[in-house]
Amino acid sequence: MIEHKKTSTPSVLIIGAGLSGLTLAYYLQKKDISYQLLEARSRIGGRIFTNYQEGTAPLEIGATWLGKKHQELNNLLTELDLEIFEQILGDRAIYEPISTSPPQLVSLPPNNDPSYRIKGGSSALINSLVEKIKHKNILLNQVVTNISSTTNGLSVKTKINEFQSDLVVSTLPPFLLTNTIKFNPSLPETFEKITATTHTWMGESIKVGLRYTTPFWRAENSSGTIFSNVGPIPEMYDHADAKDKYFSIKGFFNGAYFSVSKEERLEMVLTQLEKYYGPQARDFVSYEEGVWQNEPFTYAPYDQHVLPHQNNGHAIFSDILMDGKFYLAGAETAKQYPGYMEGAVRSAQRVAKQITKEHSSLVS
Repeated sequence: MIEHKKTSTPSVLIIGAGLSGLTLAYYLQKKDISYQLLEARSRIGGRIFTNYQEGTAPLEIGATWLGKKHQELNNLLTELDLEIFEQILGDRAIYEPISTSPPQLVSLPPNNDPSYRIKGGSSALINSLVEKIKHKNILLNQVVTNISSTTNGLSVKTKINEFQSDLVVSTLPPFLLTNTIKFNPSLPETFEKITATTHTWMGESIKVGLRYTTPFWRAENSSGTIFSNVGPIPEMYDHADAKDKYFSIKGFFNGAYFSVSKEERLEMVLTQLEKYYGPQARDFVSYEEGVWQNEPFTYAPYDQHVLPHQNNGHAIFSDILMDGKFYLAGAETAKQYPGYMEGAVRSAQRVAKQITKEHSSLVS
């Protein structure tokens, strides 16, 4: 039997040290509300993860792009003195409509709503938030198993600790939350039915990237922008760093191949790129990938068919549960831009406002 070590009592316990959890902690700290972050992984960031090596292009394995319309995220980046730069698309793309015809070089229309990336990688946002909040308030390797109501608040058990708190905020994908954590008393049946059919953003995604010494895809009659109906890569983009000094290409890989080996996926990537770029495609410096379906702290297999984005942003995720002590944040819970980094930030803002309003006694 595991003996759970009891810890000090923060006002708010936040489950998940991804963008939502860290942003919420940042806002609570501004209000002098005590908090503790619990993260199941051995790293922070959640679905934001930049694979970075000194002297190379940062490769985004998780969340990558934002737009000018993502106002709250842009405001947060400005507040943290982080800059963005425009994603390179070019005026042409390699297009592969069917397997029986060769790939084509097609013209792209003017892009009036470009995508942007964060200088230094998306993890620069995570690292900046961590610098602003207190490191001692983030505990890693804390896999939450149980949440129970107590006389004075909520009890949260992980595999190694037990925590007492006035309030608890989950930033986990809703389906993962109710699929992996036991509640006492049970959550409302209506709520559990919604979470059972809520899509986990990026859950089935595979992202792949290759670093090269030169951007050969920028040559005449070529492009680093790829759209293919044949695959296994449906989309790929130029992924150079902000200074355009280090080069890579990054894209999506067909999620059906989550169970094959990394070596097999790499060979499939190179075979497809060789069709477009010739033998030089195999002259890569490094290959990186992220198979999110194999991440147990992001993804759990569904019990029934769930459509992409199904129930993301559902109004029920704004409800406060367990007698006003349990809140939900996280990208899937945002009413606007659910699933995006913008949605993650907005969800943190919503919960921070809810806590400040409903529990004004916690505010110093």
